[in-house]
Amino acid sequence: MSRWSGARLVVRALEDEDVPFAFGIPGTHNIELYDALADSDRVRPVLVTDEQSASFMADGVWRASGRLACVNVVPGAGLTHALSGIAEAYLDTVPMLVLACGVRRDLEKAYQLHDVDQLAIARPVTKAQFRVERGEEIYPTVRRACRLARAGAPGPVLVEVPVNLYLFRHDAAPDPRAWGPPEPPPAPRAADVERAAEILNAARRPLLYVGAGALPAADRLPELAERLESPVATTLQGKGIFPETHPLWLWPGFGHAAPPFARAIARDCDATLAIGCRFSEVGTGSYGLRPPLPLVHADIDERALGRNVPAAVAAHADAGTFVAALLERLAPKPRDPALRERIRRGHEETWREMTAGGTGPGVRPARLLRALQQRFGPDAIYTADSGNGTFLAAEILRLPGPRRFLAPVDYSCMGYAVPAAIGAKLARPDTPVVALAGDGAFLMTGLECLTAAHLGVAIAVVVLRDRELAQIAHFQEMALGRKTASELPDYDLAALCRGMGVECLPVRSDEDVDAALARAAEITGTGRPVAL
Repeated sequence: MSRWSGARLVVRALEDEDVPFAFGIPGTHNIELYDALADSDRVRPVLVTDEQSASFMADGVWRASGRLACVNVVPGAGLTHALSGIAEAYLDTVPMLVLACGVRRDLEKAYQLHDVDQLAIARPVTKAQFRVERGEEIYPTVRRACRLARAGAPGPVLVEVPVNLYLFRHDAAPDPRAWGPPEPPPAPRAADVERAAEILNAARRPLLYVGAGALPAADRLPELAERLESPVATTLQGKGIFPETHPLWLWPGFGHAAPPFARAIARDCDATLAIGCRFSEVGTGSYGLRPPLPLVHADIDERALGRNVPAAVAAHADAGTFVAALLERLAPKPRDPALRERIRRGHEETWREMTAGGTGPGVRPARLLRALQQRFGPDAIYTADSGNGTFLAAEILRLPGPRRFLAPVDYSCMGYAVPAAIGAKLARPDTPVVALAGDGAFLMTGLECLTAAHLGVAIAVVVLRDRELAQIAHFQEMALGRKTASELPDYDLAALCRGMGVECLPVRSDEDVDAALARAAEITGTGRPVAL
């Protein structure tokens, strides 16, 4: 048997699992791994400025492309820095491989550099945690972790490889032939499909509510909506899963945060079909969303079924197999021109309200976001950040398909937009990518613009400046009558960008928008990032 270094075994496993990127910062414990990555033509190591960004970038790769990426961190501080993005992935069901290098396990010495219990630290925010004990375990453990990260309800999985296993060679040749295709997702029980069809066929007007978990069924969701003649609402994470150009698309949500027309249409429904959603706090506007009953709830995560809303049918299944089985049993409902016209008028009136008011100092969000779509086209990917920017983008952008809106939702971690945009652009280099970063969030991870400039990652970073943590400041003022520690000190964005080699375009009013976006498109077209 040939002898392989631990580093080569890891890289071979990443290659065989089609992992395209390893994001992180090298340290004393994993220089052998980085050296092995340098010889790979299939796994690209990407240096970041902070490990938090590494996990956000890996997140962006998956959401934009459906490919699993790797976070490659040194023990201790590397892992704890990355934890925010790992936790975001865990709560938002985004798979990633976390390679947490470990301290030496072949010594009996205490107080080693970076020595903490990494598996215990990661346990609350990962699907599983593995520590490799012997060289022959490296390849199968990494491959098993990748499979587990993607399976079922996706999420991050951690593998700790002690540094001593990188230092030495092992009698452990990888055997890719032992790994067949992944197990198929769970199919729904026939009884659940039959009962769901009975409820939906009997309903006068069902509401269709879809989340990110409905992605495997995305191609058939328009057919499902038209068969039921259902208005369609999405979660924030599910934005774009159903084409927002379709006449039955209602809104990202239908609770008290939705416009009056969307709430009224939802109230008129007499059943709900919810697919790939969990009725979480953020998605429901602090649980202010009440689905019309009876509820048919299908999700690949069995724990989510009936957890927050009682379901008449709780179908544990992959969305694709569930929708395919359900369509075979649904009787088509007659087309309802009045419903479609009501939705059209509602959108038209809501847009008028969003764009009402004269031009003055500052830029209206509706004007900016629609201009971005006109400039960068229907396939552009938008990354948002925790705060008002996510909700503004969700309401204003009109997306024709999935994997175009990437936002931190259930963990709601600030600093997501810029690094996630870099991950998305690396994964889909031919697609325009725009980061919508609040000015507070930009202070957290905006230095990754240096990474974008260094690597030639042509993202457009739009910094939404209101000089405060606006969402929190609003809550404080409404509830307490004053703002505390939520107003930001002003900073020179252009100077920061200049120091990173990134051109910064001033946009002070609505009149500046078109010219600035035209210039931004020129800059990104040459393979360079730009900020506005």
